[in-house]
Amino acid sequence: MWVTLVAGFMSLLDVTIVAVALPSMQRDLHTTAPAIQWVVSGYALTFALVLVTAGRIGDAVGRHRVFLLALTAFVVCSATAGAAPTITLLVVARLAQGVAAGCLAPQNSALIQQMFRGAERGRAFGLFGATVGVSGAVGPVVGGLILKLAAGPDGWRWIFYVNVPVGVIALVLGFRLLPRTAAGRRESLDLGGVALLGCGVLALMLPLVLAESGGVRRLWWLFAVGLALLVVFARWERRVAGRGGRPLLHPSLVTATRGYAAGAAIATLYFVGFSGVWLVFALFLQNGLDYSPLRSGLTVTPFAVGSAVAAAVAGRLVERLGRLLTVCGLAGVALGLGTTAAVLRWAPAGSMVWLALPALLLGGVGSGCVISPNVTMTLRDVPVRMAGAAGGALQTGQRLGGAVGTAALPGVFYMVLVAGHHDYRSAVAAAVGLGVVPVLGALVLAVRDWWLDRDVGRHRASPGTPPGPGHAGEG
Repeated sequence: MWVTLVAGFMSLLDVTIVAVALPSMQRDLHTTAPAIQWVVSGYALTFALVLVTAGRIGDAVGRHRVFLLALTAFVVCSATAGAAPTITLLVVARLAQGVAAGCLAPQNSALIQQMFRGAERGRAFGLFGATVGVSGAVGPVVGGLILKLAAGPDGWRWIFYVNVPVGVIALVLGFRLLPRTAAGRRESLDLGGVALLGCGVLALMLPLVLAESGGVRRLWWLFAVGLALLVVFARWERRVAGRGGRPLLHPSLVTATRGYAAGAAIATLYFVGFSGVWLVFALFLQNGLDYSPLRSGLTVTPFAVGSAVAAAVAGRLVERLGRLLTVCGLAGVALGLGTTAAVLRWAPAGSMVWLALPALLLGGVGSGCVISPNVTMTLRDVPVRMAGAAGGALQTGQRLGGAVGTAALPGVFYMVLVAGHHDYRSAVAAAVGLGVVPVLGALVLAVRDWWLDRDVGRHRASPGTPPGPGHAGEG
């Protein structure tokens, strides 16, 4: 379990850890801001593109094998990125590193489903959820700390080099400890599905990852293309399944697997708000209050601590409380972030950051009760043979949501900042307040799914009620 969590933590940490080092990279490599932005956006793009396909390959050829190959590639790409002498080689290394991370990520959730059952699975997903939540929250802290310790020219390279020794240790332990699963029967990959899904995700994400250089304004039409491709992808998958083939993402995951569609929608909406607020906080603290990257990261540490502790506890409670945990968690996040926005806007300037810390802690505790229980509830009825593809699709939704949030919320921040004559407090309040909106949307979906779960439970408990399909089982 710890081998998979360490590898997962590294791959998710690399989404956010690099952001604090972009100015020093740009200075040392003598490049432009749009070019250096690809170090972050290129990784996020290729990460999302391969998730479902990599999960499906792991289901077919063995998750142990794909995990070790992907981890090896991730370590090699990290070393290459650290040693890159030019911006071109650095971007290429980051694109390849994103592919490796995207191949690694779905194997984590699939291995948990394979290795654990019942209450143990809930606790395992609790640790996994804590890893997902904390990796995003502590990225700026870890990045700032590395830059502090490796001060001077080329100090940013250690942000990539630090993955090498950790990755090598995880690779050796993974080879010895991870269960070797038998590969599925030989079958052809759904190449039509791969192409349609890949092009659809690319069309949706490309304007978002290029948002800082005007990508949304110039490439807005790609959103319509992406949605159309995803509709064609859904019809293609139904056709493949109807002919008795093995689709990339089986339609029954959405139509017949209890809780999967709702959980994926909740995750996507939640990550719109969850991912975007970190950039907004960094902009406010560093540009508005002149905090250093390290101090800026440490300021939001209560959220990360609350998320880590709550996720581990929630993993032990999810079998008993079910979707109710997600409902309570989303309510806590909405209240915590909403209160933070109000405090940063209206509290006295000298004490506003300190007054915001309890609200951030509340939001973090809520977040810990969202991510891991939602993963457990979303994947609990997924057959193990589909675990990789299902986990990949769930994380694709998270990455899409994160891309929307990291484009939209900073955009609102800058818009209010310009309109308000550089009123940073109004800008951060507006952007964080907007981040609460998708969280409330996820809360509505969670309440609905919780209510449906109660109805199903009452129906099953009624005398004479025949056992329905309910759980899809482990077949």
